[in-house]
Amino acid sequence: MTVPSLEVVNKAIGTELEPITYTYTERDVSLYALGIGAPADWLDQNELQYVYEMSGDGFKVIPSFGVIFSGRQIESILSGNIAGIEFNPMMLVHGEQFLEIKKPLPTSGTVTSTPKIVNIFDKGSGLLMVTDVTSRDEAGDVLTVGRSAMFIRGIGGFGGERGTSEKVEIPERAPDIVHEEPTLNIQALIYRLSGDRNPLHADPQMAAVGNFDKPILHGLSFFGFATRAVMKHFCDNDGDKLASIGVRFSKHVFPGETLIIEMWKTSDTDIVFQMKSKERDVIVLSNATATIKR
Repeated sequence: MTVPSLEVVNKAIGTELEPITYTYTERDVSLYALGIGAPADWLDQNELQYVYEMSGDGFKVIPSFGVIFSGRQIESILSGNIAGIEFNPMMLVHGEQFLEIKKPLPTSGTVTSTPKIVNIFDKGSGLLMVTDVTSRDEAGDVLTVGRSAMFIRGIGGFGGERGTSEKVEIPERAPDIVHEEPTLNIQALIYRLSGDRNPLHADPQMAAVGNFDKPILHGLSFFGFATRAVMKHFCDNDGDKLASIGVRFSKHVFPGETLIIEMWKTSDTDIVFQMKSKERDVIVLSNATATIKR
């Protein structure tokens, strides 16, 4: 791959990408929930409400569904060209994700998202592109505000700023909650139906191009698993009580692995957590925080 020039990178910073309009139905909401492991117990109405539109507890949207609103950015990713920066899509992985929920998400509707490249950092081994996204409903009200960082391996060294490496401190005590949940061997094949059809998550040959032994699970899928764990233990499984959640993707997850989420409550509204792969004993989500509404 060709490393972009500093001029090309600087020109890309500040670029407002094309607005993305996303229309979804209750079916899309249910399919997304299945892609992030819901329901943990399909006989529990409190769990079923996120996948079944006729649930006795009423039908609701898991708030991390907000990351789907701008999901069509995958088209730019698969094209291998974002704002003039060319790359191999198989060398791109999700670096960080933050989502702030401004309003409860409707179970269907049309949302318009406006993405903007706010910074690009030179990490040496690769390029880190940071994008902000604001998503609004048809009335113009803000539903979610997000920030994502995409790490593209092999095109670092262009001479840009390295950026900071902020770290969330884990409390020096045992976790308040340890949540363990398996993923399915076909988890990525389910999640990709919500829009991210990068072959890295489905095709063993394409995964090999990205230097993975087999297809990996979408970062936003296990981000959703983390969201569900926080909701369950600190929000009475009510997504309307979640104000924000943010993570750093430290390692990949293979479909079929068991996820262990260790969580600490550090104040009335703040949660710190990390996620591990049980089978490989590695941290896959770090620098992870959530904020609960009072």
